[in-house]
This record gives sequence, C-alpha cells and structure tokens, in this order.
Amino acid sequence: MKKNNSTALSTELDGDGIYTITINVQQESMNIFNRQVMEEFTLLAEDIDKNNNIKAVIFVSGKTDCFIAGADISMLQQAQTAEEGTAIVQQAHTMLQTIANSKKPYIAAIDGICLGAGYELSLACHYRIATNNPKTKIGLPEVMLGLLPGATGTTKLSRLIPLPAALDIILTGKQLDAKRALCLGMIDEVVPASILIHAAKKVARKFIFNPLTLISCRKKSSLQQHLLTLPFISHAIIYTARRQVLKKTYGNYPAPLAILDVIKYGLHKPISKALAYEAQKFGELTASAEAKQLMGIYFATTELKKESFIASKTSPTTLSATGISTLGILGGGLMGAGIATISLDKTTASVRMKDICHDGILSAQQHIDKYYKNRVKRRILSAEQAKQKGNRFTGTLDYSGFAQCDLIIEAVFEDLTVKQDMLADIEALGNSNTIFASNTSSIPIKNIAAKAKRPENIIGMHYFSPVEKMPLLEIIKHAGTSDKTIATAVNFGRQQGKTVIVVDDGAGFYVNRILVPYINAAMQLGMDGVAFDKIDQALTRFGFPVGPIKLLDEVGIDIGSKIQPILEKAFGERMQSCGIQETLIANGRLGKKVKKGFYDYSRKPKNSIDPSLYKELNIHKKIDMDEETIVERCLYPMLNEAAYCLAENIIQSPRDGDIGAIFGIGFPPFLGGPFRYMDNIGTEHIVAKLNTYEEQHGIYYKAEKNLEKHVFNNNTFYS
Repeated sequence: MKKNNSTALSTELDGDGIYTITINVQQESMNIFNRQVMEEFTLLAEDIDKNNNIKAVIFVSGKTDCFIAGADISMLQQAQTAEEGTAIVQQAHTMLQTIANSKKPYIAAIDGICLGAGYELSLACHYRIATNNPKTKIGLPEVMLGLLPGATGTTKLSRLIPLPAALDIILTGKQLDAKRALCLGMIDEVVPASILIHAAKKVARKFIFNPLTLISCRKKSSLQQHLLTLPFISHAIIYTARRQVLKKTYGNYPAPLAILDVIKYGLHKPISKALAYEAQKFGELTASAEAKQLMGIYFATTELKKESFIASKTSPTTLSATGISTLGILGGGLMGAGIATISLDKTTASVRMKDICHDGILSAQQHIDKYYKNRVKRRILSAEQAKQKGNRFTGTLDYSGFAQCDLIIEAVFEDLTVKQDMLADIEALGNSNTIFASNTSSIPIKNIAAKAKRPENIIGMHYFSPVEKMPLLEIIKHAGTSDKTIATAVNFGRQQGKTVIVVDDGAGFYVNRILVPYINAAMQLGMDGVAFDKIDQALTRFGFPVGPIKLLDEVGIDIGSKIQPILEKAFGERMQSCGIQETLIANGRLGKKVKKGFYDYSRKPKNSIDPSLYKELNIHKKIDMDEETIVERCLYPMLNEAAYCLAENIIQSPRDGDIGAIFGIGFPPFLGGPFRYMDNIGTEHIVAKLNTYEEQHGIYYKAEKNLEKHVFNNNTFYS
C-alpha cells in the first residue's frame, strides 16, 4: 500500500490498484474548489496516467458532511475583467476534461454538500455515488451569485439529463437530496454513508475487470433525453424558458439569459466548442456589476453568520447563548403558527402554544400539518420524520407548561397594553431565566418592558410573513436587554434557519421604518393620479419582487394601518400617511386575505386593480408619469430613512442595513442594498433629487443631514 500526502489532496493506493484521492482543504471548514486543488491535481494527473499500478480513481472528502461546497468565491470576486474570469474556468476545464477523457475510471464518492464546482467535479467523473445522509445536497447554485455553472456544469448537465429538468436546476440554483438527484439521473447510485467507500471500490473493481462497462457508461443516454435535444424541440424549450425568465426578472439579471445562450449554442456542438463558449460567457458574468453585488451579499451574510454577537459598535462581547429546549408561543395566528412550524422543523425544541380559544390552537395545528404534508409529498421528509417533528407541538388555553419555557415569543396583535399584560403573566410564573420576546413589528421594546420585573430578559424577535419563506429575523435590543439574552435570541434565530440582524430599539426598528415611507410615497402618487398598477409595474421592473401597492395587499391593509400611527407619532410629518388606508378599511378592503384590496381577487385577471377603487378614493384625474420618476418618488424616501437609521445607530453598519432590506422587504439584490445603491449612484445625485422633490412635494423628501455631509466630504458608506 502506498500513501502520499499534500496540503489539499492526500492519496492512497490499495492492492487492487484503486487510487483514493481525499479532498481536505486546510484552514477551511468546508472543502472549496480553488487554485490549490486544481494545481495539486494537475501534478497528480500525470502520475495517474503513466502509473500502470493505478487502475481506477476515487474522489472522497476528508471533511464531515461536505464533499465540496463549491468554488472559492473570493477567487471569482477578484477577477476584474472578463478575460480574468474566463482564465479561471479554463484552468478548471483543463483539470476536469483530463478526468473526463481519462482511460481510467474515476468515481465520485459524495457525502454531504456537493454544490457548484463540487458537482461539476463529479460530472467529470464516470460514476457518481452519493449517500442518503440528509445533509447531502446536490446542485448548481451559481445563478444565485449572478454567475453560470462555468466549470463545465452548464454544458454537461444539459446533456446528461432531460433539458427541462436541467434548466429548472441551473436557472433556479435548486439543491436536491440524493434520492431526487438519482431520479433525475444526476447521480448513479445512493448508499448509506457507512458503506460509501466500500460501494465506490466495488464500482471501481467492476470497471477494472470489465473495461467495456466504462465505455457503455460514457455513452448512456435515454430516448427522452435524445428527443428533447433535437434542435427544433430544444430551441422551443429554450425560447419558452427565456420568455419566463424575462417575465420574472425584466432582464435585470444577466446570468439566466447567459445560461440559456450557452445551452442553445453548445447543445449540438462538439464539447470543446461548447465549453469554450461557456468559459467566455462565465468570464463576462464575473465582471458584471450584478455579479459583484450578489457576491458581495454572499460575503456579507457569511460574515454575519460567523459573528458571535456585537453588543455595540465599540464593545464586542462574545457570550455562550442559553440553549432552548422548550419554546413557548403566545398567539395561534398566522405568525405564531409560522414561528412554531420553523422551530419544529429546524430546531430540536419542543413548542408549547397558548391561545384564547380552541380554534386558534386548531388553526395553528392545521398550519403545521399542512406544512409537513407538503414536505412528505416532496420527499424532503419521510412520514415518520414529519410525525416526530409534529409531535413536539402542544397547545393550551392557559399558561400550563409555560413556567418551563426557556424562551417565550408573543405573536399577538399590535396593542401595547395586551403585550404588557402578557409579559406580567409570564413573569408571575416565577422562572427568572425565561426570555420574553415580542414579535411586534413597530412598538418599541422599551415600552413593552417598561413595567417588567426583569427587563434584562426582554427582547424583540421580529419575523416576517410568511415566516417559513422569509429569510430575515430582526432582533431588537432595548437599553436594558442583557448581552446573554441577545446572544441567546441570535443563536436560536440562526438555528431556525434565519439570517439574523441585531438592531437598536425604536419605533418600526429598521425594516418597517424604511418600508413605511416607501409605501406612503406610492399611495400618495396614486392619490395624485398615477395609476396604482403602473406604480407597481415601475417598481417590479426596477427589481422589487412585488410593487408597493401589491405588497400592502399581501401584508394586509389593516396590519399596515396599525404600524402607520406609531411611526407617524415618532417621526412626524415625514411619516405622514395620505389617509388611503382608513378609507379602504372602512369599505372592507383589507387586502388579499379577504379577496378585496387595491386589487380585486375575485375578478379575472386577478392581478388587476379594482376599477371601482378610484371612485371610492375620490380620484378623478390621471397623470402619465414616467417609470424613472415613479421609482425615484417611492425609492428615495426609503434610502433617506435608511440613512437616518444608520445615523441614529438603529443599525450597526451599512452591511446590516443592506442585508435587512434585501432579505426583509426584497430590495433588489443585484443592486446590493440601499447603501451599496447610494454609493454606486452617488450620494450627490441622491441628495440633489431629494432637494428637488422637497421643493415640489414638501418635507417628506427632506434629505437626512448626514447624507449632505457625505456629499460635502465626498464620502461613501462603504469606504
């Protein structure tokens, strides 16, 4: 037996001629595909080719639950030109095509995360085995970074599996478990993790003793795959996909369109030409502004997840968070049910819920059951796994069991007195260690804690609806919140799978505080005579997932009306509403939940503004405003308020402000967030526009003074 060790790749040759390459990139928690891996393999490849004692090669990981997590993103971000980006993947192509063209069989033995360049390495191999480990995830998520799978992935996956399935995976960045990947043909076998190496060596011996098996393995292709790659069929599929992409993204994201170009060009060409074009388009994307911003968001969120807890800008404090074994939830509405669901799914905590009536508990139970039924249907969980998770939920109409809760989250309506009374009830149970968290969306936490016996245990945990889908959790600390309470809330939020930002206390906190002036401006435009659907169209074309009018319908007009007066009282005229919401509520227009709001959901098409709305609001004039002005009139109050929040230390950094806006309200990710956007556009331009709009429309657009200082000092938020 022969063994050779190197920094990222170690090797071992057994008596059957099976050469095992173990990937273990040093000083990284997960394996990444970087220059070091490519260079070390290049040195090994020559020996593999010439050494007659080596009959087959197996790639395996030396890290738990991770094969290769993807390419080294910092390597890609450093590429400043398209040529530099192309050169990076050309090096990868050389390595991977050496594997693909080898006369000796290569087997990928996958356990854990196998994404991006990790899966592209396995695509170069002749056989792919993955484990049924729940942490095994297979996919090509490069589109999420504004890129395409450039290390042969776009070209090869579209040839390996049916084209519609390949497009679905590449265009969405979808991650599949091993069973679903096997069904699609992305891998060849699924085994328990305990026998992965044994199974890989069994396949290797099969190839060694029957070389014809290797040839047939390379040529396998289903009839369906052959038919779908016929030019007239594949072109029709790609044409349809392009229309869907443009309908969804309005062309704001170049990566999906580049992916379609690469597949259309290369599907019927020799592999060398197809890969050359793939490398060229990849290089162009790495140099694009959109990819730079999306990669910046990736680094920002990664950095945020690694932070322990920052008590203040000047005093970092790392603490051990208290583990949460029992979670209490007050309120069985949509928010309470959503918090319960993700807690059951993502954490090991038991969940105890209190509501004032049986219907509330029943509704929450049905919400949870529906969620798990869908997970089982999609084969994400087995029926037994879903049952075990669901069994950790119990409900009650009193406080029985709440004295044992480590954390209690109230998720009731926005009423200060009700929240204070609930807090008093919890403190009366006598557990001095229980943390009380409010899911309030606007009431200052200091007000909720004003009468508390233990204010150090009081915190805000602001989730966004729907809880299962929205990635952000806003943790709000008031002046008396202890560091340990904050650390515990942050830790539990991360366990729930949330991207967590810690913000300071104040009306509306951060996300809703910047959202309200944006929505107010949109409603004012409508009152001035701009068509409501044109307002939404302008903002969705700009890059928001939905327009401000549709968003208010989705959230609930009555919910928005409860937040509005709190912010108006705190910040005065610049948060003043034009009064639309009160009229709509009086007329029973509460939004999508009652099928009647700005939009009429009982009519077809459902995405049309109810024409009777204009008469109800006494709007009789029509203004034909250009989309650029609509966007500025709505967006710039949001940007201005974000600057206020930073100046007042509501957020700790521009980074937190950008993450909060992107993951909380859908600020266009390709623009990097409010602060990145202001840096790129220029604060001088922003302030000039605000000044113009202030002259025309009042104090609502008055520029925050630090924005003007930025202009005077020629500063940027990210210096």
